[in-house]
Amino acid sequence: MTDILDGLEISWIPSIIEVDRDEWDHLAKGLNFPFLEWDWLRLIEQSKSATPESGWLTAHLLVRSEGRLVGAAPLFVRDQSEGEFIFDRVWVEVAQKGGMAYYPKIVGMSPYTPASGYRFMVAPGVSAKRITALICQTLDRFCSINGLGSCAFNFVDPDWGIEMEAYGYAAWKHQGYVWNNDDYRDFDHWLATLNSNRRKTVRRERKALRADNVRVQTLTGYEIPDRYFDLMYRCYESTNDKFGVWSCKYLTPDFFEGLKQNMRENLMFTVALRGDDPDPLALSMFVFSGERLWGRYWGCFEEVRFLHFELCYYAPIEWAVANGISTYDPGMGGEHKARRGFFSTPSYSLHKFTDPSMDLTFKTYIQEVNNLENGYISEMNDLMPLGRMGGEED
Repeated sequence: MTDILDGLEISWIPSIIEVDRDEWDHLAKGLNFPFLEWDWLRLIEQSKSATPESGWLTAHLLVRSEGRLVGAAPLFVRDQSEGEFIFDRVWVEVAQKGGMAYYPKIVGMSPYTPASGYRFMVAPGVSAKRITALICQTLDRFCSINGLGSCAFNFVDPDWGIEMEAYGYAAWKHQGYVWNNDDYRDFDHWLATLNSNRRKTVRRERKALRADNVRVQTLTGYEIPDRYFDLMYRCYESTNDKFGVWSCKYLTPDFFEGLKQNMRENLMFTVALRGDDPDPLALSMFVFSGERLWGRYWGCFEEVRFLHFELCYYAPIEWAVANGISTYDPGMGGEHKARRGFFSTPSYSLHKFTDPSMDLTFKTYIQEVNNLENGYISEMNDLMPLGRMGGEED
């Protein structure tokens, strides 16, 4: 479907492969957010990790000027919220009890990726305000004409979220974690910011692994052996199997197989081995771009005490300091993150409802919901094991 509005051509595509990779990435690469790049989205689609059958109907929106791609929005039409990591059941129930529509909805995000950074993509030198207004106008029409209950954007760039309020979107706040690099010289420099008890705990945990003859490797790009990608899927699978009904096993083996061909330059693995045994005990996978690092998946073939903390927290922090990473997002959940030096911080989703009554209901109560989330964020930060000013003796 193609429209001409405000002198610009707007079209919807049912697959990322219908737009040229270089054209798309000319817009995406500047964001330093690889989860919106062509290779990542194509791999999610081609691996059959996100399909119409699993509730993800691709409906990416393109904006062209005289044939040149000047704007784009990765979008999906959904009849559920599984895999979004925005737990909106309470709003679904509000809509149902009030006889108001919630589904189907259109959602902007990278599927199965609770990492903040989503926004509309705009070509350099083009008016972002003009493109944003046009996309929002198009989405309003699309929802109205096709009977969609709402439009949402998940895990958005916080600054962009503020801009979107002018187009009728209200922000819902969600608690997450982040590690910030305060120009640390090395791992011990960061460790010195924690209190004495926590420093001793970290050192004891790392020492216990060495005593168990466990060594850790940090590998990037083509340093990562090909066979590790299949092992990473098996780790991902087994970790999710342990969670039962809370499982988040959405990605297929083909997704991990495709990573080694398409996204290696953005990948970092931490790997635990025992002695000279070439078979890993456990692996963790990370994605990085520019000065940002994201923790994605983890799993083990042998339960070893403290190994999760080493591969998912300490080793990546050590690598982040050595490689000029400014922020590390370790992923969702887990009070233990606060106790190991990760600050609680808000992430945001944006929501706008087609039914005026539902839109008013959401906007009436969302500040109260956000205030409760602020309280939880503060509680988590109170658990941070920070040292006193001037440091402490061990």
